[in-house]
Amino acid sequence: MLPTLRQLQYLKLLAEHGGFGKAAEAAHVTQPTLSSGIQELERALGAPVVDRARSGVILTAVGEEALRRATIILNEAEELVEAAKNAGQPLTGRFRLGVIPTIAPFLLPRALPILREKFPKLRLFLREDLTQRLIAALKAGQLDAALIALPFDMAGLNWAHVSDDELLAAMPAAHPLAREKVASIAALENEELILLEDGHCLREHALAACGLKPQKSLSGEESFAATSLPTLVQMVSSGLGMTFLPAMAVDAGLTDARTVAIRPIGAVNASREIVVAWRAGSNRGVEGKLIAETLKRV
Repeated sequence: MLPTLRQLQYLKLLAEHGGFGKAAEAAHVTQPTLSSGIQELERALGAPVVDRARSGVILTAVGEEALRRATIILNEAEELVEAAKNAGQPLTGRFRLGVIPTIAPFLLPRALPILREKFPKLRLFLREDLTQRLIAALKAGQLDAALIALPFDMAGLNWAHVSDDELLAAMPAAHPLAREKVASIAALENEELILLEDGHCLREHALAACGLKPQKSLSGEESFAATSLPTLVQMVSSGLGMTFLPAMAVDAGLTDARTVAIRPIGAVNASREIVVAWRAGSNRGVEGKLIAETLKRV
């Protein structure tokens, strides 16, 4: 006997709400019905999926693994329903798009009105997060596509090119390098670099493009690490060091109100590739390509 989609849905709701009563309410069934469904799931799996306690329910190890797989299966089932509904009508209905923080605020304000006009029946759900978490969500079926930057490990994914985004050096306006037309790698090697914290792919892209490593203090830690590009710009404007910014952020006005000078970097391939990615084998690939083609015109 195999678990049913309904039983897997009960497990997912139980994990989300932490109790049978609230999970049953979310499922629009009675508590005995949901409890019976969980018991049937346990019989099908041959092991308990939850530990019942006064404070609520706790998933067992089997329950945790069942939940992980159930999430993938349920997302695939939802995707199947959406695909059947919208057969022959791409980008109609729900589409879940992930976007990294170093792209979202600079590209989406210009892109969303165009997407809305071109695909009026599209219901776009956006999630902003770091690349590794977006890719994990893609592979788990929690996202339909993601707008990210390469290079990155893309095993198990397909993607469509959107644009190449030049990386630029940003420095205090009074910095000696601001008098130069280009920020050379030799000059950058001797400067205090302030970067985004670990996890942001832009950090790795910039360092790799320039062949640089972040400077460490005597304790082995970096002097500064920022969580966002606006914070980086504020730190540079205050004279704390230099950084790297994507051209799309500069073009969007990120540095306009700050005393910051922007210069091209004297390195080959000082850029990142912006792509729309989707899970290999997903039937959302055609729509991912359509979104990429639309974004190229922004």
